[in-house]
Amino acid sequence: MSAPAADVIILYNRPGGAEGIRTAQASEAGVLEEVRAVEEALGALGIPFRSESVRFLRDIPAVVTGTRARVVFNLVESLEGRPGDVNAVPAVCRALERSATGNDTPSLELALDKWIAKSLLAAAGIPTPPAALVLPGEEPPADFELPAIVKPLGMDASEGIDASSVIRSVRSDLVDALRRVHERWGQPALLERYVEGREINVSLLEHRGEVEVLPPAEIDFSAFPPGRPRIVDYAAKWIPSSFAYRHTPRKIPAELDEPLAADLRRLARASWDALRCRDYVRVDFRVDPAGRPWVLEVNANPDISRDAGFAAALGAAGIPYESFVRAVVENARRRLPGALPDDSLEGLDRGGGWRLRTTRADDRGAILEIIAATGRFRSDEQAVAWEVLREAETRGATSGYHSWCLAREGTVAGWVCFGPTPCCAGTFDVYWLAVDPAHQGRGLGRILLEHAESEIRSAGGRLSVVETSSRADYEPTRAFYRKMGYSEAARLAGLYAAGDDKIVFLKDF
Repeated sequence: MSAPAADVIILYNRPGGAEGIRTAQASEAGVLEEVRAVEEALGALGIPFRSESVRFLRDIPAVVTGTRARVVFNLVESLEGRPGDVNAVPAVCRALERSATGNDTPSLELALDKWIAKSLLAAAGIPTPPAALVLPGEEPPADFELPAIVKPLGMDASEGIDASSVIRSVRSDLVDALRRVHERWGQPALLERYVEGREINVSLLEHRGEVEVLPPAEIDFSAFPPGRPRIVDYAAKWIPSSFAYRHTPRKIPAELDEPLAADLRRLARASWDALRCRDYVRVDFRVDPAGRPWVLEVNANPDISRDAGFAAALGAAGIPYESFVRAVVENARRRLPGALPDDSLEGLDRGGGWRLRTTRADDRGAILEIIAATGRFRSDEQAVAWEVLREAETRGATSGYHSWCLAREGTVAGWVCFGPTPCCAGTFDVYWLAVDPAHQGRGLGRILLEHAESEIRSAGGRLSVVETSSRADYEPTRAFYRKMGYSEAARLAGLYAAGDDKIVFLKDF
């Protein structure tokens, strides 16, 4: 019998162990909502998939090698056996020559150990509340200042956190809270300074090598009575009947002044780098009454069900959920050994339906019409574009031209063509970038250029080169490249024509 036809395996943990969902923690059962969301998205994208559940790490080889699929959509959040087994899922997939979505094993390990994560954040200059590690049987440091919050060291999803975890003034209460963690969870406790103030979540998404910081969300604690700790504890996340669940609505985008918003974006991206993250994460902040942000946690495996915070951030950014799923599947495919760009997975769209693909022979007329419609290119330049398209179509990458377009239902809206610069090491030229005037102002030029840059980086490129004109009508073009991170490196006076200089822009990767 042939293997089942699937391009993606959705891998998840079976809630509740052997007895099923009836015995599951609410946080474990929540994985089924994620599975349903990803199944719906892959179905809408037309990507064949198969969903498989596992209980133990040892179950994975038989499951993932049972189909021809090489991409594993990793939704495993817990496994029976050793506590750290769940973090090994991406490494096991890689050993089986599969590629898992989401963060890799090292990042998952680093993020789950709150003490190590805080140490890495602090080493990177990222503000995180003062903390101490308290081992089972140890007393808290005598000089640790209250208020404080006590957390299990290696649990996520707010497991082990409730209102009694916040200790404001009584040290005997602190000792009791530490003992509860040690006895209930059998692991060290993180003792951390409790930061009064606002709680902000910032999600990040990687697509084709670029990391986008999504709009921040704020947890609204205004319904909490005085004296109740304003925290998102286990009940607030997982128990629908609880007061905390019903009274912690999300405000997205959060109402922030621009300096604070910029600080949060900067620190979220720095946290991503500090823990070597990939694909998607959520960074949780507290902002104290003085307006200073503190990173509480980097969640390297956030809930991605459709009603969770990450999906809300996608919506606030105008990114359809299906585009998110497509992006991380594409990321995983690109990490496969010897992977080539896959035209069946189109670029990230923002609801417009435009899709990236390599150009075909029947695109040539439409692309030449776009070039003519821009009014920027002479007839001899248009003839060169025709020749470049023909070369790319007939000889492919061996021509030195990589030719891609944005298309929707037979309509081409834009074109980008790039390739290695002859006689240079790691240098690439962006030869052509054009968007139909009827579709300009919608971010399509940015999508095309970001795709070209991603391909250049994947090929080991270090420099991207753009040549353009100094004419006044080219100022929007020059402004676009400057906005995209290019800087003017050279100007050749009068090269194109009298008074028309060639300007060379560079971007160093």
